[in-house]
Amino acid sequence: MPELSEAFSLAGEVALITGGGTGLGLGVASTFVAAGARVVLVGRKEPALASAVERLGAQATYALHDVSDSDRAGALIERVTEREGQVSILVNNAGVHLKKSVTETTENEFHALFHIHVLGAFALTRAVVPQMMARGKGSVLFMASMASLIGMPNVVAYSAAKSAYLGMVRGMAAELSSQGVRVNAIAPGFIETPMLHKAVDHDPERKRRILERTPMGRFGEASDIGWAAVYLCSPAARFVTGVVLPVDGGASVGF
Repeated sequence: MPELSEAFSLAGEVALITGGGTGLGLGVASTFVAAGARVVLVGRKEPALASAVERLGAQATYALHDVSDSDRAGALIERVTEREGQVSILVNNAGVHLKKSVTETTENEFHALFHIHVLGAFALTRAVVPQMMARGKGSVLFMASMASLIGMPNVVAYSAAKSAYLGMVRGMAAELSSQGVRVNAIAPGFIETPMLHKAVDHDPERKRRILERTPMGRFGEASDIGWAAVYLCSPAARFVTGVVLPVDGGASVGF
């Protein structure tokens, strides 16, 4: 059994976090650094990544990559491994949102969200898992959503993509856990991020409805997701695999 000081430590871990330059990804990166990990932030926008690395300090670096370019996932893992060492934690966080009704959502838009969320995450996971299995140790974390758990209007493509994560988590956990690779997910609730503010700042009625159905009566912070991620990727969760952890102030069970 690990000592208390070691149970939640990520010292010696190399964590690759997609969409790590802003929002929830940056929140996860910040807590990972605080827990002792080295982090590699992955994204498409170099200014945001460079700014995030400057904030995080010497334990952070970045790599440019578009997760929708799934054919290049292996090359990214090779590049990061050569520079930083073997990746021991993968956080599949990158994604995009689409708010449209069922009838307005086109097949191309539906396919595009699946390509980014599902195929992009699968390609990176498939590329990094062999080195984790070879070491007999590793953690893969998917960033799911409230839309994975409850019905929400006007986000059918996003809900479908995020719901697909749950099947991937369970299937991969069942297949890989005996080889030391744990696979889990977090389902964030309504968290203080630029994306949330874009959605509610000019829609006070929507903000009111969200807070009314959240038993804790407030929005979460990115660090709330980050510390949950630290737990799931740490020795404290060494017997935890295949779970989807809501971090939502009770929104998924509220009325």
